[in-house]
Amino acid sequence: MHGYTTDKDDYLKRLRRIEGQVRGIARMVDEDVYCIDVLTQIAAVTKALQAVSIGLVEDHLGHCVVDAARRDPDEGQAKVKEAADAIARLVRS
Repeated sequence: MHGYTTDKDDYLKRLRRIEGQVRGIARMVDEDVYCIDVLTQIAAVTKALQAVSIGLVEDHLGHCVVDAARRDPDEGQAKVKEAADAIARLVRS
């Protein structure tokens, strides 16, 4: 079981909303909407995706990393490294 399992429905709802926003942005581009308005919507989608990412990181740390550390310190250390690498990818994006 993954750390986000208990919040899965909430994550899916948020991701579907983001999906709708992205389709709206594509429609805006297709309809030649003013670029600043398109960029504003892109910023909103980016912020929404970042919020989902932060939630998943919190769930991963609170569930997967903690459980691994309780079972085996080496496995816990590996999960911490995995989380740090994922956070680094998020920060670079």
